[in-house]
Amino acid sequence: MDDFSKTIIVSDELMHQKVQELISPRLENIDRKKTLTSIMGLIDLTTLEGADTDEKVRAMCKKGMTIEKLGLGLPNVAAVCVYPTLVATARKALEGSRLKVAAVAGAFPAGQSPIHIKLEEVKYTVGEGADEIDMVISRGKFLQGEYNQVFDEIAAIKEACRDAHLKVILETGELQTATLIRRASEIAIKAGGDFIKTSTGKIQPAATEVAMMVMLDAIKDHYNETGKMVGIKPAGGISDAETAMKYYILTEEILGNEWLNKEWLRIGASRLVDNLINELK
Repeated sequence: MDDFSKTIIVSDELMHQKVQELISPRLENIDRKKTLTSIMGLIDLTTLEGADTDEKVRAMCKKGMTIEKLGLGLPNVAAVCVYPTLVATARKALEGSRLKVAAVAGAFPAGQSPIHIKLEEVKYTVGEGADEIDMVISRGKFLQGEYNQVFDEIAAIKEACRDAHLKVILETGELQTATLIRRASEIAIKAGGDFIKTSTGKIQPAATEVAMMVMLDAIKDHYNETGKMVGIKPAGGISDAETAMKYYILTEEILGNEWLNKEWLRIGASRLVDNLINELK
């Protein structure tokens, strides 16, 4: 697979200007309560720490599936996201709810493991009950120009996911330029990713508005060419209402209302839930 686009994005500064032109007018006139209510239902409530325990994951699951009981007119979150060894705990804690269990797998967060080890971890995680897999691309291989190998790894992991949805993390902060973010987006989409995701949240910069716009443009072009929708997930550093609304607005402006639901838009976050609740009380 070597027919990846040679799209060149000349200036990140011009991209930033375009982002502001899309976002600023909308922020001034947005229905804040309605938008933040919608955003709550898009969140992948996440804990990805070395000190994660069964108790912590159970508490997070309880938080995620009882938001609608607070009397604020808010929906529950879309999913919880955990490490593979805690998937079974989350699966049991969420029993009877509509929340999905997402898990990072495939040598998260660095991606620096042989493909057979990545595949075994993905198969284990799906076997534990994960509905969704968040994998990372091999950035080292990508930055060396080994695009076909990156494509083949994503395609193999997609196959290992069986019925689970695959979110492909680009780790845009390590890809250096908007041009490379565009190319990585196209590889992930063409290899079968159900979603493309900005970041692991483990490096800085994590999600940025410019990276998000580049990824949204790649999804739009793919949809225009094929009629196939692909989802998007900004993650990393999205902890307040203002930031979350910017990503929501960008998605609406570039892809349209059809993407503004949990089937096609997720926001990876840990602190955002509490901040939205506090604002809407």
